[in-house]
Amino acid sequence: MGIGIGVMLLKDGEILLGKRHDEPEKADSALHGEGTWTFPGGKLDFGENFEDGAYRETFEETGIRIDKNKLRIISVSNDRTETAHFVTIGFLCEAFEGEPETKEPDEITEWKWFPLANLPNPIFFPVKKALDNYSNGRIYNKDL
Repeated sequence: MGIGIGVMLLKDGEILLGKRHDEPEKADSALHGEGTWTFPGGKLDFGENFEDGAYRETFEETGIRIDKNKLRIISVSNDRTETAHFVTIGFLCEAFEGEPETKEPDEITEWKWFPLANLPNPIFFPVKKALDNYSNGRIYNKDL
């Protein structure tokens, strides 16, 4: 069991998504996200608060510096596979500086901006839940 964090960076109607490596051992996802598109994010470290984890993961993966004080929770999901279980906190961030860099190419092969109305496939399933919750104005949906 763990806690995951994803950050939806929104700029001019577009969101930033990263392509996870196609090889499972490089995609670094206990939830089997290889080959999918995902938000910047990752696992919360022991003792870390949500905002610090969101900042750290976003910066480590993209080089983008988010404003921790302007993060807004948009989703909480209960994500499970046969071998892993995470509670995932999804954040919206519209206040940030920098342009995305591929800082962990063994894990995320590229970062791209996509219009909300034209997202790539496949989307990592926790991100799909966060986007669904955001689009429908809710934080949690027990049926997802």
